Amino acid sequence: MSDLEWIYGIHAVENALTQQPERVKEVRFQEGREDKKNQRLVQLCKTNKVRYSVVPRRDIDQLFTKNKDRVVHQGVVAFTTMTKAGNEADLHTLVAGLEENPLIIILDGVTDPHNLGACLRSADAAGAHAVVMPKDNSAPLNATVSKVACGAAESMPVFSVTNLARTMKKLQDQGVWIFGTAGEATQTVYEQDFTIGTAIVMGAEGEGMRRLTREQCDYLVKLPMAGVVSSLNVSVATGVCLYEVVRQRAVKAKG
Repeated sequence: MSDLEWIYGIHAVENALTQQPERVKEVRFQEGREDKKNQRLVQLCKTNKVRYSVVPRRDIDQLFTKNKDRVVHQGVVAFTTMTKAGNEADLHTLVAGLEENPLIIILDGVTDPHNLGACLRSADAAGAHAVVMPKDNSAPLNATVSKVACGAAESMPVFSVTNLARTMKKLQDQGVWIFGTAGEATQTVYEQDFTIGTAIVMGAEGEGMRRLTREQCDYLVKLPMAGVVSSLNVSVATGVCLYEVVRQRAVKAKG
């Protein structure tokens, strides 16, 4: 993936201009869209001295002709340096420096950028410290992820590692307990203690966790399923698990 990429959508561009304006090289607005949201983005461009222009819609549409999905750009795009994932060493440095019990999400084989973006958004909202994923067989950090994440792709520390099982072992050595999500688990997420240092592993859609990943987990947990479906979308399941951690830690903090 190129370091520079066009991102799209009002929220994605606004977050880029607000959080990391130095990364934004250019912004383009669609002709005929002069609502308050776009005016706010124009003002952010002026404040941060970012070059911008107003162009016909077709010029913006053509930027995404190679995208297989229909891009809903909302009349604004930005040419920006994409956030890069950290490496394994960066992850362990972050964990070592935390003054509270870690909360980490591990995504084992999430290849859909929409799901990755949604997972990052939930992780950011729940106050997770990091999202970890393998270098191979994972969705890249791209424009779609940025739009779906609504700013979390820029704020949430993401780490791409070569050997996920080895990374999990090192996290365990740092005092982090690893909980893998699996439909065949005997305990639900509501029966485990997440007030300790916690990493929750979410497997790929359909296939779940890989064997080596599963074997490295300390515990397996599941979400109770009362209906006819056997599992939830990975981003939905991630949000449910994260907020059970938030709930438990809030109860403990209150005494």
